[in-house]
Formats: sequence, structure tokens, C-alpha cells
Amino acid sequence: MSTGSKTRSVIGLTLKYFVLIALAVSAIYPALWIVLSSLRPGSSLFSERLIPDTFTLAHYRELFNNKSFMYGQWYINTLKIATLTMIFSTILITLSMYALSRFRFRGRQGILTSMLVLGMFPGFMSMIAIFIFLLQLNLLDTHAALVLVYSAGSVMGGFVVKGFYDTIPRSLDEAARIDGATHLQVFVKIMLPLSKPMLTYVALTSFTGAWVDFIFARLVLRSKENWTLAVGMWDLVNSFQNSNFTLFAAGAVLIAVPITLLFFFLQRFLVQGMMSGASKG
Repeated sequence: MSTGSKTRSVIGLTLKYFVLIALAVSAIYPALWIVLSSLRPGSSLFSERLIPDTFTLAHYRELFNNKSFMYGQWYINTLKIATLTMIFSTILITLSMYALSRFRFRGRQGILTSMLVLGMFPGFMSMIAIFIFLLQLNLLDTHAALVLVYSAGSVMGGFVVKGFYDTIPRSLDEAARIDGATHLQVFVKIMLPLSKPMLTYVALTSFTGAWVDFIFARLVLRSKENWTLAVGMWDLVNSFQNSNFTLFAAGAVLIAVPITLLFFFLQRFLVQGMMSGASKG
């Protein structure tokens, strides 16, 4: 390798590392600022230094001791909604995408095309229609409304799951049916064990989406005791006269804990699910 080629290689590698370091700092610094702000005395989020002179856990205690915030109730509400959404979304996506991938029936292509077209539009375009629908069913200001809409809407994004099932050889199905297995037995005993990475991916994305959603939860939930964390935290700093920014930072840190732990322990399955579902459409 010539001297000029080595120089270009070193320059290119240096630029890559510089870009990676810049991206890492851009991602880590805001999160670190929020964590340290939650431990800073006072109520102002602004500070001239990143690391506070003294640390305090008073903001975390106030979240649960101050009854006007109802943070503990909001946390339980969000955990319940996100968990139920994860369960129902995983079941609906897995069953529907398995049927669209392995079976051939009239209208199948039309269903896939309709799902693809509808998935191109942002979800908030249907807010008014869903609101009226829930109003007629007397489901407004209920957690069941959120679970129902989140679970049903998640099916529109199930093409990654369909792509995963498309990669599984049909010879496995045929061999099982020759041995006398039914469609349900093939799905439960063969497909589900092979789908662990994909099921993990679907469960994580469904849980995360319900955990952090604000727009739809703000539209449906009216009673303060029924709010989710996103709605409650928004209300905490909604007014310009309110200066509970360090309290908001403490609440934000606790919100990030479950998702961070899930991604940390299941990241291997998450990457496998994303890659396997993207290998074939």
C-alpha cells in the first residue's frame, strides 16, 4: 500500500471516529444532564455547571409524597396499559402476520396493500374518528380505550413480522402436516419457538410505544387519577409560572428506567428480530 493510500485510510478512519464520538456525546450529554438535574437542589433546570455542588434525593421523594402529583398512580396506570398493550399487540401481530405469510386466500393481496397504504399516513390523522368511535362506545377516560387502540393499531406495522415468517422454509410446515399436525400445532410447536427474537422485538416496541405516548392519551384521558405518566408530566410543567423542572427531571429518570432495563437485557433478541424480519419482504 502506497503512502498516499495509507494517509487517506488514516484520515477516513479518524473522521469516522470523530463522527461516532460526536454522535455519542450528542446522545449521552442530554441524558446525563437530566439525571444530574434530578439530583440538584432547587427547582431550576438551568445551571452553570454540569455536576452540582451538592446532591439530593428530595425531588424523588416529593414525587411520591406530594399527593397533588399522583405520580405513583400515574406510574401504575402507565405500567398496566403498556403491559396489556404488549401482550395483546404481540398476539394480534403474530397471528395476523402468520396467516398473511403462510396462507393463500382471496383478498390477501388487497389486505396487504391496504395495510401498506394506511401505514403511510400518520396516526394522528385518525384521532377525531377514533374519538367519536370511543365516545359512542362510552370508552372515553378509560384505560381500556388506550389498550384497544394501541393493540389494534400495532397490526399496521407488522410487516417486519411477516417478512420474518416468509424466511422460514415451508418444508417445515409440510413435514409437520404429513405427520398429522394441525395448523394450530404447527404454529405453536414449530413457529413460536423459532420466533423468539421476533416476539421480543414486537413486545419491546409495543411496550415502548404505549409507555411514552402522549397525544392519544391526552385526548382520551380526562380524569387526573386516570392519567398516564406522559400526560401527568406534561401537566407538571404546562404553565410558564410553574418551575418544577428538577422535579420533572426526577420523574423523567424514573420513566426511563423500565425501558432502559428491558433494552439492556433483551438487546440481543431485539437485534436478531430486526435483522431477521428485514431479510425478506
